[in-house]
Amino acid sequence: MSTTIEVKYFNTFLIKKLKNIVEAATKPVTPYANVPYSFTPNTTYDWYIEESRIRGGYNNTTVDFGVKAYLDEPEPLQQHRLSSLIYSGIYNSRTGINDTNQFSVGDDITKSADPANGSIQKLYAEDTNLIIFQEKKVSRALIDKDAIYSAEGNASITSSQQVIGQIVAYAGEYGIATDPFSFAVYGFRKYFTDRKKGCVLRLSADGITEISSYGMHDFFRDELASATKIIGGWDIHNKNYVVSIQTTSTNKTLSFDEGVLGWTSFFTYKPNFLTSLVNNFYSFYDGKIWLHNSGQYGRFYNNTAADSTVTVILNKEPSLVKNFKTINYEGVDGWQLESMVASSSDIASPVGKFTLQTNLSSLESDMFANNFKRKENKFFANLINVSTSTGGEILWGASSSGIKGFWSTVKFKLINTDYPTTKKELFAVSSDIVESSY
Repeated sequence: MSTTIEVKYFNTFLIKKLKNIVEAATKPVTPYANVPYSFTPNTTYDWYIEESRIRGGYNNTTVDFGVKAYLDEPEPLQQHRLSSLIYSGIYNSRTGINDTNQFSVGDDITKSADPANGSIQKLYAEDTNLIIFQEKKVSRALIDKDAIYSAEGNASITSSQQVIGQIVAYAGEYGIATDPFSFAVYGFRKYFTDRKKGCVLRLSADGITEISSYGMHDFFRDELASATKIIGGWDIHNKNYVVSIQTTSTNKTLSFDEGVLGWTSFFTYKPNFLTSLVNNFYSFYDGKIWLHNSGQYGRFYNNTAADSTVTVILNKEPSLVKNFKTINYEGVDGWQLESMVASSSDIASPVGKFTLQTNLSSLESDMFANNFKRKENKFFANLINVSTSTGGEILWGASSSGIKGFWSTVKFKLINTDYPTTKKELFAVSSDIVESSY
């Protein structure tokens, strides 16, 4: 608490008047009640009187207060050093030592990164390294030791103990921008985003890798630029990095799988925070903690279960015109074909899910229904062209099978409300094709 001190000199006494002291007396108290003073009603004072001369005698020697240190600060205001680090004393819960409020000016307790790379947004301690994430750069510094680099570039450990050693930058002009919540870690891999570069990054033993370039460069370039919040986390249940790119009105949440080096899934939930504990994956939303992968598929935050969709492109020999005659998939029952469109704009009729028939009449009617049929644990159906003719084009009608084109876009759908607690996997999608011509 700041204090204003007024000093007045008398013949024998040095009287100090302190203002703005909590619970201070409103007037001088005994034994100083008869001392002359200037008292203002309703003003809080406290008084201290010291001897200014030896034995208080008239014209006796004045007490020497010694040399006073004086520092002229041209900028005495508080400074914000956004690219610098400072550390305090140690904390040990076992011995009761707590020096976290001590910052010794006699020790070298500060370390500064290059301010040209922006402010420090995130710190992560890993073994003997402190990883420093700035807006435009990622660096590392040794912890509890220092290193001297020889002319050959080899580092040797010195005997001097330092809390933070030399700051060394990772290769690549990448940073974490102003999105420290996009950071996630699993094992020796760290994941984060750089919205200024429009990419998602992975930091591992081989340095920084741009994982957004695995088929999703255009998507992240556009989405990260307009995001108002980016939330990242590691899904330890599925071993995926999950990132949620959010705006005030939209949300794009998707996952990256190291097993296939690709972005495998989009999700409909919009989390406030993501984390993993033991073998479970959690998200925070609306002031509550939500457990994922708990058996209610397609349902998030007590909302109605959404349908699951999988979109693939069939493009075998893309330079040849083909007739896609059938649609087949390997997996479990329940999946249906929502749409299939060829590069020529030919459209196939949707195909319903496989239904197990228990009587002969139902079996006979199902043979002629446009549903998936099962054979040797694989599901297949004929494709019926339902395109409309344009520009004098002749179509053979809905009885004709197949659609033509260089490639086709296939969209499968699973209605999760029909199977709320059952896992329905889809392994592969294919089509029987024959070469054709227009």
